Amino acid sequence: MFQRTLCLVMLAAAGVAGPLLAQNFASTVAIGGRDVFVGQPDNAYAPGMVYLYRQDARGTWRVVTKLTAANATNNDGFGRGLAVDGVTLLVGSTTADSGRGAVFVFTSDASATWRQTARLSAPDAQPKDGFGGTIALAGDRAYVSSLRQKGRGAVYVFRRGAGGAWTPETTLTAPATDTMPNQTFGTAITAAGDRLLIGNTRADSGAGAVFVFGRDPATGTWKQQARVSPPGMATARNANFGAAIVVRGDTALIGAPGDRFAGAVYVYQRDSASGRWTPTGRVLPFDGSFGARFGTTFAQVGAELWVGAPGTSRFQGRVYRFSRDTTGWTAATKMGIPNMPEQGGFGGTMAVSGSFAVIGLPNQDLGEGGAALFTSGSAGAWTLSTQVVGDVASLPALSGASRECTNSKVSIFDCNQVDLMSFLPLSAIGGKRGIQLSDVWGYTDAQTGREYVLAGRADGTAFVDITDPSHPVYLGDLPKTASAPATFWREIKTYRHYAYIVSDGARDHGMQVFDLDRLRNVARPPVTFTEDAHYSVAHSVHDIVADTATGYLYLTGSNAGGETCGGGLHMVDVHDPLHPRFAGCFSDPSTGRTGTGYTHDAECVVYHGPAAKYQGHEICFGLNETALSIADVTDKSHPVALSHAAYPNVGYAHQGWLTDDQRYLYEDDELDEISGLVDGTRTLIWDVSDLENPVLAGEHISKNKATDHNLFLVGNTMYQANYVSGLRVLDITDRLHPVEIGFFDTHPVGADEPGFEGAWGNYPFFKSGVVAVTSMGEGLFILKKHPTQAVP
Repeated sequence: MFQRTLCLVMLAAAGVAGPLLAQNFASTVAIGGRDVFVGQPDNAYAPGMVYLYRQDARGTWRVVTKLTAANATNNDGFGRGLAVDGVTLLVGSTTADSGRGAVFVFTSDASATWRQTARLSAPDAQPKDGFGGTIALAGDRAYVSSLRQKGRGAVYVFRRGAGGAWTPETTLTAPATDTMPNQTFGTAITAAGDRLLIGNTRADSGAGAVFVFGRDPATGTWKQQARVSPPGMATARNANFGAAIVVRGDTALIGAPGDRFAGAVYVYQRDSASGRWTPTGRVLPFDGSFGARFGTTFAQVGAELWVGAPGTSRFQGRVYRFSRDTTGWTAATKMGIPNMPEQGGFGGTMAVSGSFAVIGLPNQDLGEGGAALFTSGSAGAWTLSTQVVGDVASLPALSGASRECTNSKVSIFDCNQVDLMSFLPLSAIGGKRGIQLSDVWGYTDAQTGREYVLAGRADGTAFVDITDPSHPVYLGDLPKTASAPATFWREIKTYRHYAYIVSDGARDHGMQVFDLDRLRNVARPPVTFTEDAHYSVAHSVHDIVADTATGYLYLTGSNAGGETCGGGLHMVDVHDPLHPRFAGCFSDPSTGRTGTGYTHDAECVVYHGPAAKYQGHEICFGLNETALSIADVTDKSHPVALSHAAYPNVGYAHQGWLTDDQRYLYEDDELDEISGLVDGTRTLIWDVSDLENPVLAGEHISKNKATDHNLFLVGNTMYQANYVSGLRVLDITDRLHPVEIGFFDTHPVGADEPGFEGAWGNYPFFKSGVVAVTSMGEGLFILKKHPTQAVP
């Protein structure tokens, strides 16, 4: 996966949902009377849920029930939208009915038991419209967004009749002049009497806007009254104005969490005569916290204004509490919880009513989510009552015997001509709550012949003996560097009998060195290992390349401290494996997105290809975000850029691998599919026989639309680990016309669009012929192909 900072920026710009699979507990919260509701929509292997918390007689918060939809199914997205008013609860699912979406109506009876009583749908729904993402409920009217309706979004108004039945009243859309695609009309919805304010955070290139609609009580018709834009359009780009809205009479508070890279809440006043809304003030984070996302959510709590800033304090998040005086809102304090979790995003969601408050930490535990429940006493002081998290559903282990792919299935997994030797879920290889897998590598002990998998987790490295692939043995764990945070990126390569491990987004993680001979005689596994050496010249590193023929490692995408080499090749001499030594830098500033020559990944080899001039030289083929980069790094003190080449519809030049004769290089571009630049999974085929003039010789575009992530070649066979579609096996005997000959889908949750879920990496170089695949939210798969014919 590409660099974290760039990932977030590009996904936001492209309108892509969150990058990784997680439960998303507390992504929505609401309070109704004495009930606190917390949504958990993204259960891949269980239905979406809404947890209902209620205090018992002793004041202890307990889960009363977990609401699900009638006829619930795994991964149904139930809980994506949430609103409550009195005895009515509305729960949205944007993925229901092939993505058309639905809203489920629950009603509380005299015993305070909630039961589903109705189901609402958009009258003109189309697949993937996403109805139900944002919901507002006020009396007998419900307002429901459909963020992707016709590529612009819409808000549907429903009215409850005398008999309790809900019927569509009207559909509100942005005016025809707002024709920019990928709008988000309905990001936030707030009703105040006969007035409705609707946020669109992507209007005007991300500056955002709020549309004000009014209802004529006499005719019952709705009409747009105003379009409210952030002041100073030139400085408001990417402000995301309209992310949250609170209305009190003729005063509106509007959140702009991207404003000036810190966030703001704007105060607007409506002139009753003209209907014009005028900015009258701005509430800012008093400490000027960069990247705070201040204004993501907020609430008026008595005489205070609470503003969520989930990005502040290294994404721990805080809630700012302001009091009001004659000059406006003045800072009072920041609100948090003890032992704030790393990157938890406290304040990402919030609901306050009466003496109860629920503040979400939707990014806690790497996206599993959590929430903090507060209560206020008679003196008005707010105290933390408890912290809650949701359940985590996972798959069972499959081992003890191989399972042949028959009738296109192994258990719940789709497949073709690829068998399952075994499967270990995350929980079986050291994965705790919120932990996901990243890349994988393999090692064969030259002395014993035993085969091992080295699987990267967010918090460490798992070592698994797969010598008997149907009876894998989890030997133990090497935890991450203690001072580094858990992150989604962990990359591993081997040289001799040593493993070298790096992590991105990890501050001062450095490179861990582990002696793999220690895996031979592990008593009473699993055990916790310690590193044998540490390299700290580079701190946070995205990936690692090993040229086992020369004894050099190449750290790529170095950042966040130490010698970064501009994010290019940070060269390390490991001839003395336990004493790595910095050897030099190489970068080609004409490549990469920031003009530093950032290299995402590379393959470095002793060259024996067609170009006679470079025989015996050490050549690195770098995938540099925007281009293929080729360099001669034989002399580490004076590396030389030989060439670079871009190609059409570049999304993100990610990773590639050479054929045995070093004539061709196959590349995966990670973002071309998800950005809509190509119609299917694209593999680029480079003719690199002339190192000084590489030529794009062809492209293979498969029928599925998954994002390709990591590919490797073994002879005439290519093994691709592709998000959402698992391991894909291709025959490349005809170099320019690959043919798929098998697959095994490791992510069986019905995803049919490119996304960042499922298979991350694969290692196909074991002599036994098995292929190890890490699937981020599932676990470790040991597979074996038996391709006999092309997949139709």
